[in-house]
Amino acid sequence: MSHITRVGLIAKRHLDAAAGVLAELAGWLQARNIRAVFETQTARLAGVPPDWPTSSRDDLPGQCDLVVLLGGDGTLIGMAGRIASAGATVPILGVNFGSLGFLTEITLDELFPSLEAVLAGAAAIERRPMLTARTVRSDQPFAEHTVLNDIVITKGALSRIIEMTITVGGDAMTRVRADGLIVATPTGSTAYNLAAGGPIVHPAVDAVLLTPIAPHTLTNRPIVIPADAEVLVRPIMDTQDEVFVTFDGQSGFPLAANDVVHIRRARQALLLVKSANRTYFDVLRQKLKWGG
Repeated sequence: MSHITRVGLIAKRHLDAAAGVLAELAGWLQARNIRAVFETQTARLAGVPPDWPTSSRDDLPGQCDLVVLLGGDGTLIGMAGRIASAGATVPILGVNFGSLGFLTEITLDELFPSLEAVLAGAAAIERRPMLTARTVRSDQPFAEHTVLNDIVITKGALSRIIEMTITVGGDAMTRVRADGLIVATPTGSTAYNLAAGGPIVHPAVDAVLLTPIAPHTLTNRPIVIPADAEVLVRPIMDTQDEVFVTFDGQSGFPLAANDVVHIRRARQALLLVKSANRTYFDVLRQKLKWGG
C-alpha cells in the first residue's frame, strides 16, 4: 500500500454514538501529520470546525488514501459501490457499532491498533471481488452498477411468478420459473443468497453464485460458476408482469420487456482491512451461532 497522508472518515447516518470516536480519531491522525477528511454529514455529527476539510460521500474516494468507516455492513456496502464508481483503489477499515458485522468486523477496541498496523504497512488487506451489471434496453446500454454483494432480479409484490432465461459464458444454462434470481459474489453469499438457501462461499474462492428464489421446479438449485464467466439474464415478460432489478439492496429499477442484464466480474476488487484477531470462520461462528 502507498504511503497514507489522507484518511477519509465516514459514519453511518445519525450514529450519534460515533461522535466522540470521530473527534478522537481526528486528533490521533493530526498528531501523526495525517489529514482527516470528513464526509460532510459525518463532520456535522462530529461537530468539527466549519473550516475543516470535508467531502461528499461520492467524492470521498478521490480525496483520501484510506477510508475509516464507523457503522455496519450496509454503510460499508454503500461506500464500496462509490469507490468502484470512482475507479479508486482505496482500502476500507470498517468498524462495527453494535454486534460484529460480516464486513465491518473490527471492533471499537481494535480500531487504533488496526489503524496503526495499516499505517505501518503491517495490516492484512483482503481483496473482495465485485460484480458489474450492465442493463441493455432496445440494444442500447441503459444503466451500469457495480456491487459488492449481489444483483437480484425479482417479481413485484403482487405479480405472478416470473420466467427468465440464463446464459453463462455464452452457453444457454436454463429457463427458470421462480420469484426471482440472486447473482452473488462470495462476499454476498452470507446475505440474501444465504436466506434463499444458497451456499456459503469463502471470499477467497474465485466464483459467482446463481441462486433462484422460491423456484417453481424443485430441481432448480443454486449453482456456483467460474468468476470469469459472463452471465446474461433475460426476463420473459408480458404487460401484466412487474420485474425489478436491485443492486446490493440499495438501488434498482423496473425492467422492461426484452431487457437483458449482463453480469460480469468487475475490473477492480474492494480492498478490505482485516482484523488481526479473528478469521473468517470466527466471524461465521459468531454471526451464525455455529456450535453454540
